[in-house]
Amino acid sequence: MTPKGEGTGTLDERIGGALVGAAVGDALGGPVEGYSPEQIAERHGGRVHGVVGPWNGDAWPTARPIAPYHKGDGHVTDDTLMTHALVRVYARVRDHLDAYAVAEHLVPDLMTTPRWIPELEAEALPLQRLFLAEKWLVARLHYGHVDPREAGNGNIVNCGAAMYMAPVGLVNAGNPAGAYAEALDVAGAHQSSYGREAAGVFAAAVAAACSPGATPGSVIAACLSLAKDGTRAAVEAVCEVASRHTDFESALVPLRRAVAPFDTVGPDYRSPSLGARRPSRLHSIEELPVALGMLLVSSGDFRHAVLGSVNYGRDCDSIATMAGALAGALGAEVPHDWAKTVAESSRLDLDAPARTLAEVTREIFDRDVRRRRAHEAAYAALAGAPCSG
Repeated sequence: MTPKGEGTGTLDERIGGALVGAAVGDALGGPVEGYSPEQIAERHGGRVHGVVGPWNGDAWPTARPIAPYHKGDGHVTDDTLMTHALVRVYARVRDHLDAYAVAEHLVPDLMTTPRWIPELEAEALPLQRLFLAEKWLVARLHYGHVDPREAGNGNIVNCGAAMYMAPVGLVNAGNPAGAYAEALDVAGAHQSSYGREAAGVFAAAVAAACSPGATPGSVIAACLSLAKDGTRAAVEAVCEVASRHTDFESALVPLRRAVAPFDTVGPDYRSPSLGARRPSRLHSIEELPVALGMLLVSSGDFRHAVLGSVNYGRDCDSIATMAGALAGALGAEVPHDWAKTVAESSRLDLDAPARTLAEVTREIFDRDVRRRRAHEAAYAALAGAPCSG
């Protein structure tokens, strides 16, 4: 097994581990997304242990409901495409982001610049690969001219915003509360209700994982200190069950059972219930609590956390994206063979976004220090209190 995540590594290493880890998790989960653990085991003759091919084999170009996407063979999905797009926004703004940055920079990036789309095996606008819940960004912000802070209202409530919030957590490394607040603002342009809340909590989890000496337990504690309503209850319930397991095989059914009362999709992932994905203070997306549960089951080991997430099925590319980001941020080693396969198959430089974000993160921190000192000086002048120095 690879070394477990124990809150070790430099800023650059944490950022690299989180972003590469997220992409690897995404690519491993993509080909089995939407299926149950039982279906996955039947299709693959047992559990998935690495990169696998498309569910329908060579018939993937026409097989429904996946066509025309080539899911499998190490191809990343929209989770990674959106994550990298958000890194590019940080590279342009070079400061903390808000909902207006999504409207001014992320939306144009998605709809004007062709990029290599691994699942389409072609250059195309990223917008053409996105799910309807993500295309909502363009419909509401570009065509509808909606206030960016409110544009997420009315969208189906899902993990669409949470799945690409790792960069927000990394920019706020070691500051979960700051990551939570920034992600809630950014995600307001895309999601509402528990979909927006999950984005904030996931960013907080990534920021907490970057703290020196962090553990899966400390990451979950940070999440519970910030999460609200059904999201908090779901994380608490799932992680309480996860704490009883040390192997994902025995945890698959119990974790699903624990999150089911908070999940609106229902038992058949491909046939959501009539109440699915509607705003509620009582519910939660499924993906984040399960990813945190797998992080706990695995004690932060990357392979174990990601493979548990993949074999869980359902929306497992997003679950594995989150688990991979968290394990990588904790300092767990991302298997080189997996990363190499995903990078080559997807025709993506997985390291470049991490280098860019590390550089920008340092710039933002320097700005934060100057802003904080200016505030301290102003307060000292008003209150007659000395600056902290």
